[in-house]
Amino acid sequence: MEERLIKDLCDLVSVSSESGEEKDFIEFLKRKVSEELGGVCSLDNYGNLICKIPGKNSTSSEPLMLAAHADTVKPGKNVRPVVKDGVVYSSGDTVLGADCKAGIAEILEAVRTAPQHPPLEIVITREEEVGFVGAKNLDYSMISAKRGVLVDMDALDTIVVGGPSHMLIDIEITGKAAHAGMEPEKGISAIRAASLGISVFKDGRIDHETTANFGIIQGGVIRNGVPEKCSIKAEVRSLNHEKCVALSNTLKEVFEVVARSVGAKAKVELNLAYKATRIPESAPMVQVAREAIQSVGVEPKIMVITGGLESAVYNEKGIETIPIGNGVKAEHSTSENVAVEDMKKVVQVLQHIMKRFS
Repeated sequence: MEERLIKDLCDLVSVSSESGEEKDFIEFLKRKVSEELGGVCSLDNYGNLICKIPGKNSTSSEPLMLAAHADTVKPGKNVRPVVKDGVVYSSGDTVLGADCKAGIAEILEAVRTAPQHPPLEIVITREEEVGFVGAKNLDYSMISAKRGVLVDMDALDTIVVGGPSHMLIDIEITGKAAHAGMEPEKGISAIRAASLGISVFKDGRIDHETTANFGIIQGGVIRNGVPEKCSIKAEVRSLNHEKCVALSNTLKEVFEVVARSVGAKAKVELNLAYKATRIPESAPMVQVAREAIQSVGVEPKIMVITGGLESAVYNEKGIETIPIGNGVKAEHSTSENVAVEDMKKVVQVLQHIMKRFS
């Protein structure tokens, strides 16, 4: 198993698939699943991969979804994996891409070597890293499963049963340009209006279940000009959906009022990325995942997080999905790595889950 896991992971990460550029990787994976696992593989209209595999030594007709994503963050081109002391690294000038290709390699090995499993639907999405775009555009008419496992977290001991509503907020402030040295009084600074709004609105940890953040601010084009334009990319998250919406609307109102107070105008767009979901701890998926993690000598923790996972989208679509860890460390960095021993544990966890639903 160990040598095959290493080979699969190295092969997978060697095919570049930065967000939006996953086509070659998905075609590579489609061929691999078809040839090695006997899967019937299709692409939906968005380019997501759905592979259906018949049950093995199973009396169940209910399919189980195994999900991961194809894309990696930048820099993710021309990855050169390095194996040292049972750990796979990148060469140091790119990410490894084990987020989420370690999860894919673990799914492949788990299915390949499982003594039994129910009918399976392997779902590999595009553009997860840029806002779950693939999952949100997935053709759900191609999927029959009502239960699923998402192999896309780092910690092996965590089962996530809930996540937040996540509002993406784009703010465009328009002031008036003028020469900053000759006639600044004729201008209206969009940057000043933006700064006032940021100073008025409380960000960071709002309460135990709610956060707000201003992530990007861009404004002005020249040093000696009163800036006419300034844009801000912000977000609000909360485990309470109504609280997320209310706080986002408050942010919108703050920037509109503050901009008007200095003679500028603020255009604020709110886009709900995904809605808060919660799976009961008593749900079969949670209980089976707990058993599976315990079976490899790890004590599981049941958690609700304010981070984002594609499982939120799947749960909202009616597929009861729990995320499990894939063992990756330092993801989204050039130090990203994964230990093969941890990957073997994930394979065993997946096989335990598949057996329980067989």
